[in-house]
Amino acid sequence: MASERRPALCVCGLQAEAAIARKAGFAALIGGGDPQLTARRLDAALADAERLVSFGIAGGLHPDLKTGRVVLSGEVIGEGGYWRGDDDWLGRIAGLARELGAATGPVLDTGRIVATAAEKSQARRETGAVAADLESAIVARAASEAGIPFIVLRAIADAAPRNLPAAALIPLRSDGRPRIGRVLMSAAVHPGQIPALIALAHDTARALAALAAPAAALFRLLEAEQGNRRGDAVGRIT
Repeated sequence: MASERRPALCVCGLQAEAAIARKAGFAALIGGGDPQLTARRLDAALADAERLVSFGIAGGLHPDLKTGRVVLSGEVIGEGGYWRGDDDWLGRIAGLARELGAATGPVLDTGRIVATAAEKSQARRETGAVAADLESAIVARAASEAGIPFIVLRAIADAAPRNLPAAALIPLRSDGRPRIGRVLMSAAVHPGQIPALIALAHDTARALAALAAPAAALFRLLEAEQGNRRGDAVGRIT
């Protein structure tokens, strides 16, 4: 007997993001912020998903999006193109966003961290995107090629005015955990960044906490839709 397809698969960069997605009921994979690794792992898992979710924290590009603000989107801008869900799907995303008090708008994924306030401002002017991450273009492209819907669910960790400290740009491990030794070494060599690192850690924790309720709400919605589709299919057969 074939295995049951999941209502959705969450694609994450951080281990902590995946833990939140799984607690809400989703299956989740971790790419560690590495575009090539993320794409490979997603390709291996894609057959089991009915929808894809780009899930986790993000950098704010819109100046009104404060730390902890949730973003729901069906539009993604990447270096390789632009992806947008159909009008019906976007309407359902907008309805859930209103219910959750989430922001909407395009999400940018350039394959690298948008690290400074100046870079964020420029990205906002050039693309109109409201937030930036490292997974959404990979998710949107894969969903488009597979003919399944995608959604972006993110919470702002570093708002538009923030300049990220150098230690925050150190690549993650492949399992989505920080390279603590390298972070500590960077802080020791450049101690002036320590206050910014502490503030970023606090805001990241706040953003992660903000994801829990929207993740649960989205899972309930997608699970109900999956059940409705199966009911309709059974009705047609009988």
